[in-house]
Amino acid sequence: MSEVDDLVARIAAQLQQSGNASSASTSAGTSAGSEKELGAADYPLFEKHPDQIKTPSGKNVEEITLENVINGKVDAKDMRITPATLKLQGEIAANAGRPAIQRNFQRASELTSVPDDVVLDLYNSLRPFRSTKQELLDTAKELRDKYHAPICAGWFEEAAENYEVNKKLKGDN
Repeated sequence: MSEVDDLVARIAAQLQQSGNASSASTSAGTSAGSEKELGAADYPLFEKHPDQIKTPSGKNVEEITLENVINGKVDAKDMRITPATLKLQGEIAANAGRPAIQRNFQRASELTSVPDDVVLDLYNSLRPFRSTKQELLDTAKELRDKYHAPICAGWFEEAAENYEVNKKLKGDN
């Protein structure tokens, strides 16, 4: 088992064990189409609430079958996760006492609107010594203005400041 698989398995086990112990309110609020907030007992979302998971084209997740793929009723864009599903996963994480995981899901939900090649460029630009402070700030502006991703933009602004303090900007080496 890889380290990632092991980490996912441990988090899943902890979520299952904690049940609905944490009922703290989150910034995600109440789930769309639901009267109650989702908590650890609602994990995994696909098994517990498949009706709340939709594809980017609006199909119900239960329509994603091999037969429908073969018949052309499901295409590649239906295989992508939606911002709404990521936010629901974040709600589960927050209510299970895992706010850091919720923030990861919030960032991921913003990145669904960013083209894959741009996401790869973002990753590379965050590597130490790959970007100047201005390049990171320009990326933050683009994320905020073009892709409506304020959380990710803030992450790049924070990186620009931290890389400057820690001498990790392009030209510092």
